[in-house]
Amino acid sequence: MPPSIFQTLCSRFGENIFHEQLTRDETPTVWTPQGKLVAVLEYLRSEAEQPYRMLYDLTAIDERALKSQYNGTGDFTLVYHLFSFERNAFIRIKTALRGEYPTAPSITDLWPSANWYEREVYDMFGIRFEGHPLLKRILMPVTWEGYPLRKEHPARATEMGPFRLFDEKEDREQQALQFKPEEWGLQRHSDDADFMFLNIGPQHPGTHGVLRIILQLDGEDIVDAVPDIGFHHRGAEKMGERQSWHTYIPYTDRIDYLGGVNNNLAYLLAVEKLAGIGVPERAEVIRVMLCELFRIASHLVWYGTFAQDVGQLSPVFYMFTDRERVFEIIEAVCGGRMHPNWFRIGGVAQDLPNGWDKLVRDFLNYFPKKLKEYDKMVMRNGLFKARTVGIGVFTQEEAIDWGVTGPGLRACGMEWDMRKKRPYSGYQHFEFDIPVAQNGDCYDRAAVRVNEMWQSLRIIEQCLNNMPAGSYKSDHPLATPPLKQFTMQDIETLIHHFLNVSWGPVIPGGEAMSCIEATKGWNGYYLTSDGNTSPYRVRVRTPSFAHMQMVPYISRGYTVADLLSILGAMDYVLADIDR
Repeated sequence: MPPSIFQTLCSRFGENIFHEQLTRDETPTVWTPQGKLVAVLEYLRSEAEQPYRMLYDLTAIDERALKSQYNGTGDFTLVYHLFSFERNAFIRIKTALRGEYPTAPSITDLWPSANWYEREVYDMFGIRFEGHPLLKRILMPVTWEGYPLRKEHPARATEMGPFRLFDEKEDREQQALQFKPEEWGLQRHSDDADFMFLNIGPQHPGTHGVLRIILQLDGEDIVDAVPDIGFHHRGAEKMGERQSWHTYIPYTDRIDYLGGVNNNLAYLLAVEKLAGIGVPERAEVIRVMLCELFRIASHLVWYGTFAQDVGQLSPVFYMFTDRERVFEIIEAVCGGRMHPNWFRIGGVAQDLPNGWDKLVRDFLNYFPKKLKEYDKMVMRNGLFKARTVGIGVFTQEEAIDWGVTGPGLRACGMEWDMRKKRPYSGYQHFEFDIPVAQNGDCYDRAAVRVNEMWQSLRIIEQCLNNMPAGSYKSDHPLATPPLKQFTMQDIETLIHHFLNVSWGPVIPGGEAMSCIEATKGWNGYYLTSDGNTSPYRVRVRTPSFAHMQMVPYISRGYTVADLLSILGAMDYVLADIDR
């Protein structure tokens, strides 16, 4: 049996400097002294056998209010999640920080994607990273006072005084919004040209929401770009730490608001790992069917708006009409449409209604011919190809360095889909293929998503034809309260029922992470419980945040018109970036 990664690190750096932590998700978790942090991460990335080449996530935890601290932690903990494609495994590296406003070394020299993650940790916790090229706030306004994810920062508006917009404050906020190129390391002039700076957004239709991108232009060629995000930031992680485990479920719907129940699933898989809850087979298949319906609905929005971005007006009307057909099924099953809030801890809210199978079968008979029509209308259109082929190219290695996942990664030739490689919710029982392409350009990213809709149809058909009998929810006591008829027989059952309905479940202490193949890439929740009715720490790792960070890198040298193709092919959602 080969040595574990913990044993490998001990033999490489010395036995006494590391501590291994057992976690409920069984992800190898290694505490590393701060002085060795960069060396350990560099070894794992480049030198280890079957290296961990992707920085999947970087976040922090304010440990100061945690009831049961793990031995060796300080006031704050930095948490690095790395992924190895060769091992098909995650590793979690932790390092303890002490002091009210601690510092840590930057790892932007190892992974370019660390730039925004470190800025986010600084923005939310006040932890500074030495050696970071430009440590500025990223989600909060530069004028914001305090660090929102620290435990002393209020979680509700009612904990603060009434908001008043004085003239002085308005002037200060307006002045802070002005873009000063020098602050971002950009030059106004070169030896032979004066650069122009162009604001795109935050109300431009090509930005698909409240995104602002400042372009440094030489003529029409992009010299550099600065994405300005955070306009849609609602504090989803902070809200997760004030809500109960159960009442946070509808908040997840609003993150990738086109992905619907995929958000619920990512969160609930982590909760169910923490609590040790098994999900019945019927509930798993129902979950899979609805996730794939939402994958099609999300891809239809992307398909139509992408065609519109590059000059085709008709497709968006046809595709939104077909999306309504998907929502008719969702509404019949869940009662809701875009935000059904329908998955529950241990299963789903209700069983499938009578007639669900006819609705699904009718859609499966209707949609394939429409996909073929769209293929002729969009993918084979000469103008569409002219705007997308060879634009926004990146390689497989660059994608991994920048944390690109989902269709963007598969468009570079990487045959990797979490539903196949690390199956969850019973995906291992379904037959489907992983669409890939080779060129890593805007056209290939589109082709992969179109082919994914065909595969989703295959999965939905298998759900329709093989829906198992049984319960739609777990009978685990943390997932389902005792039946009402038994509550009058003994006081313990009555109390259990009352507390589970009013407070919600008390999830055992520990931590767990999930990672699913959502509509836009890898979506995961990293949850920490201190044995209470609310999570101690909720971390939401979204694919769009990592993808948007790459825009300047893949836009340089292209034109302003090409930028709209690059943004459209990315398929991001602003709430998925900003949370």
